[in-house]
Amino acid sequence: MITLSLVGIGSGNPDHLTREAIRILESAEVILLPRKGAEKSDLADLRLMIAENILNGSPKIVEFDYPVRDANTPKYLDGVNTWHDALAAIWQKLISSHVSKEGSVALMVWGDPSLYDSTLRIADRLIARGMALNVNVVPGITSLQMLTAAHTIPLNTLGAPVLITTGRKLREDGWPEGVDTVAVMLDGECSFQHLDPSGVSIWWGAYVGMPQQVLIEGLLSEVGEDIVSTRAMARAESGWIMDIYVLRKSAN
Repeated sequence: MITLSLVGIGSGNPDHLTREAIRILESAEVILLPRKGAEKSDLADLRLMIAENILNGSPKIVEFDYPVRDANTPKYLDGVNTWHDALAAIWQKLISSHVSKEGSVALMVWGDPSLYDSTLRIADRLIARGMALNVNVVPGITSLQMLTAAHTIPLNTLGAPVLITTGRKLREDGWPEGVDTVAVMLDGECSFQHLDPSGVSIWWGAYVGMPQQVLIEGLLSEVGEDIVSTRAMARAESGWIMDIYVLRKSAN
């Protein structure tokens, strides 16, 4: 049986790697390293830097091109499932070609495999296809943890729940009922613009934990436009962007 390790690496900052993450990566027979196009070459370079400069071992590095998700599919989840099927087919081919029958293969996952990441779902697809896999997860520091640390804020108010959602859901459904704090991920459209900003504070960050980290905080009514323009400039400069934010309603 092949061991597939999904290793959380935080933002790619070597200081965020746990000793367990380093140990598992060093002991892997093969590390699969995705390429996400020229615009996101920095992300592949960070993974490659970790493999070549941080690890003491010499696992075989196998790079592959990431398939592009069709954003024009009428139903969002249908497009995502088709994309995941394509990724599973690539993984299956690479693992079958490069990993011995009782070997080990690792993938570096931004943040943590449990939080708005699909590597575990793709691993399930491989098992459903008949691959004999032992799936191992190494937790990593999430962008949400890095955001709250960078802004020196607690995620929740005293004794209150928090909801983690996406920009798409925030646009479609508005502010979720029953919570005063909302963490928003995967938002390419600054979906906070669709909310009534009255009494709402925002803590926003891009490239959190990386050298080019950008942070903005304040009342949504006062800093919302600044976040939109700053995000656009940062994305134009880098060719890509990873950002996240927390919204909180003040108690009335």
